[in-house]
Amino acid sequence: MNAEQTTVALSDRSPHVAPEELIAGLVPPPQFEDVSFDSYRTDPAEPSQAEARNKLEEFTAQTQSKGLFGKLFSKGSSGPKGVYLDGGYGVGKTHLLASAWHANDKPATFGTFVEYTNLVGALGFARARDDLSEMKLVCVDEFELDDPGDTVLMSRLMRELTDAGVKIIATSNTLPGSLGEGRFAAQDFLREIQALADQFEVYRIDGQDYRHRALSAPADPVPAEELDAAAGELTGVVARDDFSTLLEHLSTVHPSRYGRMVDGVDAAAWENVTTIENESVALRFVALVDRLYDRNVRIINSGQALDKVFTEDSLAGGYRKKYMRCLSRLTALSSPE
Repeated sequence: MNAEQTTVALSDRSPHVAPEELIAGLVPPPQFEDVSFDSYRTDPAEPSQAEARNKLEEFTAQTQSKGLFGKLFSKGSSGPKGVYLDGGYGVGKTHLLASAWHANDKPATFGTFVEYTNLVGALGFARARDDLSEMKLVCVDEFELDDPGDTVLMSRLMRELTDAGVKIIATSNTLPGSLGEGRFAAQDFLREIQALADQFEVYRIDGQDYRHRALSAPADPVPAEELDAAAGELTGVVARDDFSTLLEHLSTVHPSRYGRMVDGVDAAAWENVTTIENESVALRFVALVDRLYDRNVRIINSGQALDKVFTEDSLAGGYRKKYMRCLSRLTALSSPE
């Protein structure tokens, strides 16, 4: 270990987060803490990107300075109460969503679909709804259609929030190359939340996954006998864990606390990565990778290549969208800058 490194183990961390801290923690992740509409670089070949940015700028401007009377009377006001950004991986939807959060009057929240469902699980529906109803804007990243129960739960929550005068912006990832890619997901979303359909404007963002413009797969695993040396070259706070031990530990920590668990970590070194056979374990791993990606945590590993961490059955199943997004993020985090 070099002098510029501190070693920890995520499997030793079991953070406790007070209920009020969960709401306060719903802010853009560190890598998006300084973004803005001006810093969003549109692709001239994809005009939908500039259109989406302009629409969000207009939408956030409409939400500013509404105050109490704005909330009381917004229910009968004309115009959409929500915006839904539909597009593939890595086209800048999260950048735009975070820019909207920064531009909007506060209080406002920013979180992924999974983080909001975890919030409801931790606080209960009524407490979560009441706390979020105080917001001027609620940003929901990566709205998902994989789990019908969670989708209905979030649909109800979003409906009650818009009834309370809260503006909502949601994004969704779609599978590249799938039939009806983009439009299919948007229509499913609108059908599921019929009560909100006439309150949402849907904008499609096209483009290539910026994470894969120069990369097609995660970095190769490090030979087991070389992992110590490779980990020793990392700087900052490095989380060293046996992969199986880490996966087992995730089952003891509520996913709403994964962000706190990885706070302060600069890099992760995983020993003996194996393919995850159990769906519940795989979904917890996806949630962990999301929080690591939020913090731009570099990953190195021995054992199985990271693009083999999910089974073929998983990649072809109902949670394929989650796993594909996770693989995209593992590619980005494991590739040297």
